[in-house]
Formats: sequence, structure tokens, C-alpha cells
Amino acid sequence: MPTAVVAPLEIPGAHCVGDHVCFECHTNIVRKFAASPHARLRLENTDLQDNTGCESCHGPGSKHVEAGGGIGKFIINPGQVPEACLRCHLAARAEFQMPVHHPVVEGHMNCTQCHDPHGEDSFKPEGGLAMARQNEACAQCHREQTRPFVFEHPALREGCTTCHNPHGSINRMMLTQADNNLCFRCHAQVQSSPGTIYIGASDHTVFLQVGTCWSAGCHSAVHGSDINPIFLY
Repeated sequence: MPTAVVAPLEIPGAHCVGDHVCFECHTNIVRKFAASPHARLRLENTDLQDNTGCESCHGPGSKHVEAGGGIGKFIINPGQVPEACLRCHLAARAEFQMPVHHPVVEGHMNCTQCHDPHGEDSFKPEGGLAMARQNEACAQCHREQTRPFVFEHPALREGCTTCHNPHGSINRMMLTQADNNLCFRCHAQVQSSPGTIYIGASDHTVFLQVGTCWSAGCHSAVHGSDINPIFLY
């Protein structure tokens, strides 16, 4: 099976200098980078020392060093150039081409708003367990959906990606599925008699014929409610 060839980033006239040079100015970032999944990156046929390091994602740094550093001076910032990430993350690249997607390729968002490329795991902001951090990354923009509720939808404890594909989807709201099967993964349906479907203790036969659990006008408060325990409003 053919595999993708990942070409190293290029900066005209620059060559690689190694992580030890980056450490002189970016001490805190380089110090924690060793625990990052990106520290295991290997690019063949480059002049990178040990074929890995800061310059795998930021490009060769010699001209950046000669210029005395500085934001954007002869260095690639993946936060502004999505291609620096998408050249390796090919699945994410494909998902950003879906009909409904976060506007990364359009330049209105960037990967580093949600992901910490230098940290021990991939989600921002720092602190907390990995799944909690994932929800916090979404909460930076989706505050109403992730705020505390009196009646919390337990699915939120599993993470936003239980229902949403964070990069892109063919479905509205980037849902992983567009029909009731999204809910049925947790809320089992029981057929008590031919043509009669119960969910929990309630007969849902007619309701399921009208639309999805949320679009039928029933459980519209899918993230949680302050006034109704079954998320009707």
C-alpha cells in the first residue's frame, strides 16, 4: 500500500541549527517538548539533527537566529500556516474538506487554538485530565453549550467528540451521525411488541416517526437544561 511522502518545510536560504539553539531563547517550550508526541516525529532525507525537533514543524532556523529571533521572522508559525500541520495530518486535511467544518483552511481559525503542539497531550488549555481538557478547548468558543447546567447531559462527561467530529462532517453541526442512531448508542430502544418502541419507560413509537430526538421538538436542550431533567427545553 502506498504511503504519503512528507516533505520537510523549507525557508529559502536557511539551514537547520538544532534544538539546542532554540533552547537558548525558547527555554520553557523546548524543555517540555520532549514529552510531546511531536518529539517522536521523524523526517527522512533532511539535515535535521537526529531527524527530529523544532525545525520539523517550524522550518530550518538559521536565518531566524541570524535575525535575532522575533515573531514571524524567517520562521514558520503553524498557528498561521495550517499547511505546516496538514502536510502530516492527512486525515484532518480530508475532514476539513467536508461540507460542515471548522474554518481552518479558510484562515479564520488555526490548529493551535485547540491543540498544544508542544505539550504532553494534544489539547488546550493546560491542566486537568485529557478528556476535561478536550471539552475546555471547545468551551473557549462554545460557552453556552459547555456551561454548567442544573440537569447535565451525561454525554458531556464523555467529551464533545462523542457526538461531534471536531474537524468536519457531512452532517449539520458536525455531528458524527445525523439520525436517531446518534442517541441510540447510549439510549437503548426496546421493542415491547411489534411496532411499539420504548426508550426507558416511555413509548416513543410516534415520536420516532416525526424526526430525530432533538429535531422532533422533544429533547431540544441536548447539552443540558436548567429547568427540565429530560432536556425538553
